[in-house]
Amino acid sequence: MRLLIAVLASAGLPALSGATPAPADLSRFAAGLGYRVTIVDNHPTTCPRDPAAPPPPPGAPPRRCMIEDIDLDTPADVTPPAGLEIGASIIGSVLAIDSAEFDSRLVNGDVTLFSLKPGHLLAPGRHYRLRLTTSVPFFSRAFVLPHAWVRAPGAAPAVIAATRPGTDPDTGLETLPYIAPMTDEARLATADGIDTHRWLTPPRAFDRYVARGVGTQPDIVILPAPTQVRRSAGASLDLSHGVRPVLSGVSRAVIAPALDGLARAGIGAGPVPLRIVVGDRDLPAEGYRLDVDAQGVRITAHDAAGAAYAVRSLTQQAEHDHGVVRPLSIVDHPRYGYRGLHVDIARNFHGRAELLRLIEQMAAVKLNTLHLHLADDEGWRMEIPALPELTQVGAYRCLALDDATCLQPQLGADPARDAGTNGYLTTADYLAILAAAKARQITVIPSFDMPGHSRAAIKAMEARYRRLAATGRTAEAERYRLVEPADATRYRSIQTYDDNTLNVCIPQTFRFVETVVARMAALHARAGVPLRRFHIGADETAGAWTGSPACRAEAARLGTPVAQMGARFVERVATMLSQQGIEPAAWSDGLTHADPAALPPTIQSNVWSGLFGNAVAEAHAQANRGWTVVLSMPDFTYLDMPQAVDPDESGATWATREIDLFRLYAFMPGNLAANAAVATDILNRTGTVADPVPLAPGRVIAGIQGQLWSEMVRRDSQVEYMLFPRLFALAERAWSPPAWEPAYAPGARYGYGDARVDPAALLAGWRDFAGRVSARLGALDRDGIVYRLAPPGARIAGGRLEAVAELPGTTIEYRVAGGAWTRYAAPVAVDGPVAVRSRTPDGRRASRTVTVVPTRAAWQ
Repeated sequence: MRLLIAVLASAGLPALSGATPAPADLSRFAAGLGYRVTIVDNHPTTCPRDPAAPPPPPGAPPRRCMIEDIDLDTPADVTPPAGLEIGASIIGSVLAIDSAEFDSRLVNGDVTLFSLKPGHLLAPGRHYRLRLTTSVPFFSRAFVLPHAWVRAPGAAPAVIAATRPGTDPDTGLETLPYIAPMTDEARLATADGIDTHRWLTPPRAFDRYVARGVGTQPDIVILPAPTQVRRSAGASLDLSHGVRPVLSGVSRAVIAPALDGLARAGIGAGPVPLRIVVGDRDLPAEGYRLDVDAQGVRITAHDAAGAAYAVRSLTQQAEHDHGVVRPLSIVDHPRYGYRGLHVDIARNFHGRAELLRLIEQMAAVKLNTLHLHLADDEGWRMEIPALPELTQVGAYRCLALDDATCLQPQLGADPARDAGTNGYLTTADYLAILAAAKARQITVIPSFDMPGHSRAAIKAMEARYRRLAATGRTAEAERYRLVEPADATRYRSIQTYDDNTLNVCIPQTFRFVETVVARMAALHARAGVPLRRFHIGADETAGAWTGSPACRAEAARLGTPVAQMGARFVERVATMLSQQGIEPAAWSDGLTHADPAALPPTIQSNVWSGLFGNAVAEAHAQANRGWTVVLSMPDFTYLDMPQAVDPDESGATWATREIDLFRLYAFMPGNLAANAAVATDILNRTGTVADPVPLAPGRVIAGIQGQLWSEMVRRDSQVEYMLFPRLFALAERAWSPPAWEPAYAPGARYGYGDARVDPAALLAGWRDFAGRVSARLGALDRDGIVYRLAPPGARIAGGRLEAVAELPGTTIEYRVAGGAWTRYAAPVAVDGPVAVRSRTPDGRRASRTVTVVPTRAAWQ
């Protein structure tokens, strides 16, 4: 479901938590060691078998692998310590290592150690190369994770300075200077002969943007698009002098953030009447009517949410019109009641300040649910005062490997305790988030993945156990211990952890879950927003418990296989939540294994199967049970996937190689099979999608949700780069039915290019949407959001540079070798390669710089 990580079987390692401070020679060695990674080949002729993976079934596609080189240059003025080891987070199993000096071995998860072979020492001032064959192709430089480190006997480990990220002064984004450029498209763009992806070079981007057409300069710029808009004749209303809210049925405090947004757009307090009436039951939930004429602004709404959304719409239009709004009438309501964003702060921490920024941006585009992922294998990020080790240990990663006082350094995180990737939400932080969300009509769903993806909790509770047992308080120590010492099960999760799954057959596990739920429920009650949904994850649970005495006994008592114990856990926890008035929520695969008859009748399922997989059948089957089905499909709504097929774009690629703004905008949530008419699969192939389980009459999809998993998202600026402006497309699809989406017909089948999906209507809608997104960028600049601006499409034909932007009105700049950046206005004569980039409306940031060369054929 997340970033696929598979590594070798573990070997025992000495603990380092009690190591002495790094001696000067190891610190100097780490500071001076040259470290460079080159991705050599994404489809070698042969691939060794992955020992951590099960044997492939008959007829399976050929194994994939990748070759990379790690080049080391030892400093000339430091003698490398004896017993030196190099640690790194490696995505993928190390299938083979070619090195005269080093062997490799897995620690756990993605942490791999490169140890000197017996009898070998490194010399100062020498070059060494490690050639690795790993199981996961690297389509992006971002797959090479930072913060590699060294350790030696008797010394604390130290990060290799050359592997620390930098910051690009033009884009404001993280850079990885230790990774060689990826330039060999033939060897690196794809993993095998089946995959037809090509890098989105400037000429290809040029052709793509031209084919989609130039975005319009729309009259109505509101995002998401309103249901009905009508312009009328008459004088414009000048709001620049400010407005005077006159409220009925709602207090100012309830919609204060929306009114504050109007003020930030330059429309503060003043004489123009802004009449807001709440309680119109002729409008749907969250619906509103907005009328603007020369006499003032009138808003009627079903509820407070509708009133706030009306003010948000007014703000967007008024800001675009520089405060002078021509008469208009809008009647608007959402397509789906659930319009969500999932943010993972467990893998890499993102704190209170960033979440508050995101909540405001969500409200601006009428998203109403924040699914907050608070715990996973790599981190526990929510303070639970009764269990302090959860955050004292589980919220921090460091270079110790025994998990005694902190967790192992997974995912290339900065191991410094005060690093941004470390940390947790305090009770005060979470209450502030709930308050901000409540004020913006946003529901917060806390998420703690279990019984898999629970390594941080397990290791934290082991630390608690050791602390209490050491003082003789054995019974108290056992109270929340999440493992069974006699459990002899050997397993590997999909991320290749061998210790990340709760034992689901011991009472301590359920006591732990109940304690966490009770704490979260108390916080929600304190904030005045009762806990209505609680997400337990339940996905990607490894084949644990087969060697557990407790599970064998429980299975015998129930007369079921031990393998069913995971499903029984989901059923039991879901029932416990339901009995407390809390709707349980989980990822669809975890619910698929459970017995529907043993689950509460009301349950939320986040469907994350792919379009060309089982998404249609799974979504419809679960909706037909009356469940709350939220489409969370990775090939359309996983916003940690790359925004372009480009080696310099960050993102996981296990679900798709590209989710650009257009792909998400073109998503048809109301007719899932129809998406096959416009979308390709993970290998860029067209295909056919059927509807094997038709949606029953009266059954509906509850909504859609965007997901941002944070395995490769270490900085807050990366959060924003991955979310914006794609979040606008998500909001559009959650709120506004697309004109080109054919009406759902049970059992219908669609293939690529199906005429029932009107391409002309799709492109017309895209051009309008692109214009509205362009109009919104200035507000993002004002709010300091580090959104992605796509590099221009460009080509050199006949000695002239031609360039076009993805979004209309975007400033494009070019630079010839040795020259200064110049604003592009029209085709211009050039000689030789030319660098091009886009620039934000406020001029403060630029897109990635790309280079276009004169010989078009060389790039096409």
